[in-house]
Amino acid sequence: MYKEGDHAEADIPVDVAAVTACISVTQKENGEIPWSKDDKTDPWDHVEAAMGLTIGGEYGCARQAFEWMRWMQLEDGSWYSAYRNGLPEDCTRDTNMATYIAVGLYHYYLTTGDYGFLETMWETVRKGIDFALAFQQPTGEFYWAMSPEGVVEQKALLTGSSSVYMSLKCAVSIAIVLEKEHTAWVRAMVTLKDALATRPHLFDQTKSRFSMDGFYPVLTGAVTGAVAQQRIESCLARYFVAGQGVKCVDDEPWITIAETSELCLAIAAAGDRRRAARIFGLLQDYRYPDGSYWCGFTIPERTIWPEEKISWTNAVVLMAADAIYRLTPAAGLFDHDFWQNAGRAAELRGAFSGDSKTSVPAAINY
Repeated sequence: MYKEGDHAEADIPVDVAAVTACISVTQKENGEIPWSKDDKTDPWDHVEAAMGLTIGGEYGCARQAFEWMRWMQLEDGSWYSAYRNGLPEDCTRDTNMATYIAVGLYHYYLTTGDYGFLETMWETVRKGIDFALAFQQPTGEFYWAMSPEGVVEQKALLTGSSSVYMSLKCAVSIAIVLEKEHTAWVRAMVTLKDALATRPHLFDQTKSRFSMDGFYPVLTGAVTGAVAQQRIESCLARYFVAGQGVKCVDDEPWITIAETSELCLAIAAAGDRRRAARIFGLLQDYRYPDGSYWCGFTIPERTIWPEEKISWTNAVVLMAADAIYRLTPAAGLFDHDFWQNAGRAAELRGAFSGDSKTSVPAAINY
């Protein structure tokens, strides 16, 4: 495992400034970050792009992005799944999209220490998490969305629920920092982790051909230890193409920079930053002349597709680089060790004690 300071700046293969610029030039004056110029905006990828801005040191732009989320939040705490030019394009309300702002804001706080902004955004986080909690089932899984017609989509997605788990961890951490009530969130997090780790039959299997279903439980820390290592090996065997990268879907000849970066994040999170760095090195051949990254390419032709410079793809490249090369104070956000240490700190504070009706474990098992 790498230690802090293993890398000199010259060893970092990413042009951080150039990649950050790719995101910032896509951002609109109101803070919104679409996929690319004149493309749609979805709340999850918007937050991911804001995290890229944070890593690149564009803190003002990142705050604008989070403020956009505050302005666009619906009364029930959710967001629509897609916007274009400020107008709703897809009125589905997704639980994963409602909660992910907690990850972006906790990442921003870890990087900047900006307590005041975290406090300003608290109600936005609270409303988003509480919206999603209404979709959790007694067995732990989260139904993924409400349709535009107001019908609950009674299906749980493994990748989406894994992401919700990461969001709950960050939301609980924000609540602890701000000294806010979070007992129900801890309960939701515990039962969701149990579902993700031990009851895969609760989740829709039609998405299993997507590589994210393989590594997201590891990336988000729902699965750790030996089981996490087994999932990583399985993902590499099924989706990794030697010398190329990671396929989005196992039966399509399409390598994507985002999935490759996210698998690197998962590998680093599980403790093997050297291996993550080796795979991440493959991406350095997939750049435009300005230093930003392709979205993906077909194999074996290596035809770039799509050709747009995607904001969130470039953001997750920065997130992987941060996890591997320790660029910011938030570099360990996805590390399993980080959350285990957080749980021990919570125990020392007695943060999760309560009466017999509302009690939860003295230290949360993140």
